[in-house]
Amino acid sequence: MAGAPSNYWGQGFSPRGEKNRFVLPADFRATVKDASQGQRLLCLDRHHKFPCLTGFGLSRVETFPARIAREEEMAFKRGEDFDPDTRAAQLYGFLRASFDESGRFILPDHLAEQARVSDALYFHGGGEFFTIWSPEVLFEMDSGWDSAKATCRALLAEAAQKGKRK
Repeated sequence: MAGAPSNYWGQGFSPRGEKNRFVLPADFRATVKDASQGQRLLCLDRHHKFPCLTGFGLSRVETFPARIAREEEMAFKRGEDFDPDTRAAQLYGFLRASFDESGRFILPDHLAEQARVSDALYFHGGGEFFTIWSPEVLFEMDSGWDSAKATCRALLAEAAQKGKRK
């Protein structure tokens, strides 16, 4: 499909732009494109635990069968029920959004609503995927997210300064 899974690190910020588009930061753009076999294709989904979205390239899909098997084995060891069909539907239910050379993409309303997105996105590297946050939602997170919150505030302030110069 798309080669070895990719790793994402770093941060980025995008205000909502004209035509209701956001910009995938350059640090993530190249990795997503490489992970999607040279296609400008961003995979988006709601995070399974946090009130944010995840982004990744197609290569991550190759890890899904092993992930499902591992989760099923762990559930069995804990004596918990596990439905591999439900888990597969959750993992493979992501949306594919194209982006242009500048990284501009449209975030579908149903995903924006799930993550309470308003006028900006904060991108945060997370290994095999990156998280995409509404800054307001990120600021509500516990102290484990203090570093991400500080970075988001700095990028938000930087964007506001750029906006004043225009």
